[in-house]
Amino acid sequence: MREGVPITHRPSPITEVDRAIERAVDWLLAHQYPEGYWWGELESNVTITAEHLFFTHILGIGSPELWERIARYILSEQRPEGFWANWYGGPGDLSTTVEAYLALKMAGLDPESPPLRKARAWILAQGGVERARVFTKIWLAMLGEWPWEATPVLPPELVLLPEWFPVNLYAFASWARGTILPLAILRVLKPVWPLPPQARIDELFPRGRANADYSLPRKKSAWGHFFYGVDKLLRVYERRPIRSLRRLALKRAEEWIVARQEADGCWGGIQPPWVYSLLALYALGHAPESPVLARGIAGFARYAIEDERGFRLQSCISPVWDTGLATLALLDAGLPPDHPALVRAGNWLLSQQIFVGGDWQVRCRARPGGWAFEFDNDRYPDTDDTAVVMMALQGIALPERAKKFALERGLEWLLGMQSKNGGWGAFDRDNTKSFLREIPFADFGELLDPPSADVTGHVVELLGRLGYRRGFRPLDRALRYLLREQEEDGSWYGRWGVNHLYGTGAVLPALRAIDFPMDDPRVRRAVDFLLSRQNPDGGWGEDVLSYHKKELRGRGPSTASQTAWALLALLAAGEARSEAVRRGIAYLVAAQRPDGTWDEPYFTGTGFPTDFMIRYHLYRHYFPLMALGRYRRALEER
Repeated sequence: MREGVPITHRPSPITEVDRAIERAVDWLLAHQYPEGYWWGELESNVTITAEHLFFTHILGIGSPELWERIARYILSEQRPEGFWANWYGGPGDLSTTVEAYLALKMAGLDPESPPLRKARAWILAQGGVERARVFTKIWLAMLGEWPWEATPVLPPELVLLPEWFPVNLYAFASWARGTILPLAILRVLKPVWPLPPQARIDELFPRGRANADYSLPRKKSAWGHFFYGVDKLLRVYERRPIRSLRRLALKRAEEWIVARQEADGCWGGIQPPWVYSLLALYALGHAPESPVLARGIAGFARYAIEDERGFRLQSCISPVWDTGLATLALLDAGLPPDHPALVRAGNWLLSQQIFVGGDWQVRCRARPGGWAFEFDNDRYPDTDDTAVVMMALQGIALPERAKKFALERGLEWLLGMQSKNGGWGAFDRDNTKSFLREIPFADFGELLDPPSADVTGHVVELLGRLGYRRGFRPLDRALRYLLREQEEDGSWYGRWGVNHLYGTGAVLPALRAIDFPMDDPRVRRAVDFLLSRQNPDGGWGEDVLSYHKKELRGRGPSTASQTAWALLALLAAGEARSEAVRRGIAYLVAAQRPDGTWDEPYFTGTGFPTDFMIRYHLYRHYFPLMALGRYRRALEER
C-alpha cells in the first residue's frame, strides 16, 4: 500500500503482525554485511556532489567520464520548476540551485538546454547569485566567480586563542571548528583556480558583475551588529597583519588540521571539514600526491555511490548508528540474544569502541570509551551513538568480561560528557555560546552543539536499561532537563530527526525506562499531542518545515519511520491497546512491501534543521520493526 492511502482493514492483533515482523526480520538479516554491521545510504542534497566536481577541478583530478556521471545524477534531482531542493518535496533552495547549475555548466551542459534555462530563470527570479549563502560564495571565490573580499573575514589566529577566551576554536561545534579553520587559511591565502570561459556564470548576476551587491549578510540582533563591526576591524588587520603572528597562526592551523586526519583519510567523518581541509592544505603547497592529500582523496571512494542515476557522494556514512539500531530492532522482534547475526553485530560493535582522545577532552576529563557514527572517526565519538550501541550490546550474548568492560567504559565517558544543564549534546560538553550564531559567516547550518532532548532521551533510556533510577544524580539532572524542555503542546523538539515526532519518540521511552509514572500529566500531554496528530490513514508524518512553522509540528504525510516513532512513544506510555496504536500498527502492516521493507521517499533525518536534511535509507526499516516488535511484546505481557 502506498503512503497516504486509507487503511480499509485492521489486522488481527497477532497473526498479521507476526507475519510482518517475520518478513522484516528476514529482510534485515539478508542485508547484514559479513563483518556483522548494517550500513544504509545517507542521502542528502546535490551540493555535496556538485562540490566534489568543483574539488576535482581545483586539484586537477577530474575526468570527463566522472563529470558526466555527476551531471547525470544532478539532473535526476532537478524539480520540474527548474530548482533543486534540500529535501524530498521541499521548496527550492537558491544556493543549492546555483551550485547545481555551475556544476552542470562545468560538466559541459549547454547553457541553452532546457534544464539550465529553467534553472537560470528560477535563480534570477530569486535575486541571483548575490543572494546565495556564504558557503556558496566561498566556493565561487575559489573558482574566480566571486571576490574574496566580499566574504567574511576568518583570521587563522583563531587557533592561537586560549580556551578561556570568549571566542576560541573550541567554542564551536566539532564539525564547525573542523570547517572554520581550513576556511580561515583559504580566506587569508585567497587562492583562485579559474574556470574556463564557457563555464563562467556572468548570467547569474541580474545587474551584471559590475553592479552586483557584494555586501556581507547583515543580522539584526545586537550581537549581529557587534560582529559586523568586528569584521570591519579584522579587515584593517588583514591589510597590515603582524607578519610573525600570521606565520605562526598558519603553521599551527596546518598542524592542527593534519593531526586530525582519520585513518581512512577523512576529517570528522563528514564532507565539509574534509574537503575544506584538503583544499587548505593544497593551497599551502601540499601536492595531490603527498601522503595526507593522497589519503584524503582516496577516502572519498568509500562515500561514493554509482548506479543507474550516475555518481553521487554521501556527506557522511552511518554504519555504527545503523548497526546499533538494527540490532535493537531485531532484539525487539524477538531474536534470541545468542542468534548468530546478533553475535556478529555485537562483536563488530565491540571492535568499534574508541579508546583514544579527541577534542571532547577540552571540557571532559573522563577516559575515552565512546563510539562514533562512522567507520573511522576516532577523534569525534558521539553520545547518541554511544547510548544506542550500549543498549544494543546489553541485549546480546557476548563474552561477559568483554561486554562488561565495554559498558563500564562507555558509561564513564557518557557521564563525563553530561552538560551543566543536565542534558547531553552529541559531540561536545557545554557547547552553548549562542552568540556565536550571529557572526557574518554563520548564515548556514549550525555552529553549536548544545544539549538536545532527543540525545538526552537516548542516554536516559540507556541509564534506565542499566538499572539506574531516580536518586542517581546524573539521571535526576537529566530528568529535570527533559521536563524543562517539553513544549507547551506536550511534545519535545527533535534536533537530529524530524522533528517533534522524533523528539517525543525518544523521550517517552526514556521516561518509561526509568519507571517515571505514565499517568503523570506531562506524559499525558505528550500522548495527547501524538493522538491529535494521527493521520486518517492511521500513520504519522511531520513536514521538515515544522522546524520553522509551529502549525506543522507532527503534521505531514505518513511515513514508516515517523509512524514508528509515534508508536514507540505511545507504547511506552501504556497505550498498546488503544485504538490509535491499533490503527498505527495496521498502517505499518498494510504499507509493508512484499519483500519485507517499506518505501519512504521523505527525509526524516536532520543534519542542520532545514539547511541540511538527511534521508537514512534504513530508517524506514528498523524503526517500524522496533514498533511492531514492541507492540507484540506489549500485547503478550498484558
